[in-house]
Parts: sequence; structure tokens; C-alpha cells
Amino acid sequence: MSGTLERAVNYGLLVLFSVLALAPIAGILLTAFHGPDAVVSGFAIPDPFTLDSFRQAWKEGAFGSSLWTSAMITSTTVALSTVLSLLTGYAFGTMRFRGSSFLFYVFLFGLLMPFEATIIPLYFDFRRIGLTDTVWGVILPSTALSIAFGTFWMRAFFLSAPRSLIEAARIDGASSLGVLVRVLLPYGRPAILTMVVLVFMWTWNDFLLSLVMLSGQNILTAPLSLVFFQTQRQTHVQLLAAASIIVAFPVLLVYVFLQRHFIRGMVSGSLKG
Repeated sequence: MSGTLERAVNYGLLVLFSVLALAPIAGILLTAFHGPDAVVSGFAIPDPFTLDSFRQAWKEGAFGSSLWTSAMITSTTVALSTVLSLLTGYAFGTMRFRGSSFLFYVFLFGLLMPFEATIIPLYFDFRRIGLTDTVWGVILPSTALSIAFGTFWMRAFFLSAPRSLIEAARIDGASSLGVLVRVLLPYGRPAILTMVVLVFMWTWNDFLLSLVMLSGQNILTAPLSLVFFQTQRQTHVQLLAAASIIVAFPVLLVYVFLQRHFIRGMVSGSLKG
């Protein structure tokens, strides 16, 4: 196959997969900008474009409180898991101590263990100590799950960090914490922000854990509110499309702001891995 033909096939496949990936998103966007009472079929262009479906979905779905709950849970989980993953990843990646390999495999077990197998016993344990129907009933398990991945991710980064940087900082008298804060954290910003974006998306989109731990419906996350809204408005596709965009918008916003670091972190991770 000549180079020109191979390039044409590659571009053709990329365009095909892009269309397949973007078509559902385009359909949801077009549907959401129709009026609440409009008759919508397929990829009809809204005439006129209106935000009425967003206003009605926001009001009837009470998404303000659920978005705030999701923001509180997600921001706390991201902050806790980032700090703890940095410390554990730094320890496993740069220090040698007795039992380090065993402890690292214990952390890896958190990645291998299906969360669905533990959620029911976890629910009864949390209910016994009064953590169900509270944000901490979601934050604590989400943080524990994220630390397993974060430790694995950051250990790989610290192992690939140039040893000369660490040794130079040691010679200058920096402590272990100083090496981490002043040398490795600025150098590893793409890897750290990639981990932040991934944990943010996983926590924000979590449904099963929130459904089990917040069963009382006194506190709802945004995905839970979307499901309850869907059961009430099954035939109003414009409202459902608008509600879906409202719930997904924060994740999209975070990705847009951090996409440059996210792509760089993923590419560097794949090359180093």
C-alpha cells in the first residue's frame, strides 16, 4: 500500500469514527434547543433556537441542589485522593523500605477487586455508624477507590522522574517533602492534572454508589436526579436532552480547561508505560 493510499485510509477511518462518536452528541444538542412543546424527530434543526427546555428542566428537576451536592462530593473526593495518592505514590516510587512491594500489591488489589462485590456489606457497615444518606457515605468509598488508581498512576510517574533531579535537590539539602513539593510536583503537573480529571469524571458520573448510599432521597447527586427526572418525563425528549446536558456540563467544562495537560499526561504515560 502506497503512502498516499495508507494516509487516505487512515483519515477516512478517523472521520468515520469521529462521525460515529459525535452523532449522538449532536442529536442531543439539537433536541435540547427545541422548545418544550415542539414535535421533534431525528436531527431536526431547532426553529427557533430556544433555551426554554433548559429552563423548564432546571426548574422541574431541581438540579440546583443536586449539582451542588455532586460538586461538594466530587471536589472533596478529588482533593483527598490527590493529596493521599501523591504521598503514597511518592513513597512507593522513590523510597525503598521493608514490605513496600507487598503494600503496593495491597493497593493494586483495590483496582482488581470489583466494587460491586463490596458495596452491600459496605452499606450495612455505614448504616451501622450513621454514614448512609450523608455525603460522607459517598466521599469515603469514592476516595478509597480513587487512591488505588492514584497510587498506581503516581508511582509510575515518580519511577520515571529523572533521578538526577532528586539527587541534585538532596545535595542542596532538601528534605523528602521538599523534593516532592519544590521539584517533583512542578515537573509532574501533566500527570497530576490527568489524574485529577479522571477522578473528577469517575466521581461525578458515579451512579451505583450514590444510589445505594443515598437511598433515602434526602440528598441526591446530579446523575440520580437525572434518573428520577427521566422516570417522570419519559415522553418529553427535549427536557430529557436538556437535563442530560445540564448534568454533563461540569465534566465538559473541567475537561476543556485541562485538556492540554490531560492529553500531555496521557501521551507521556503511554510512552513511559
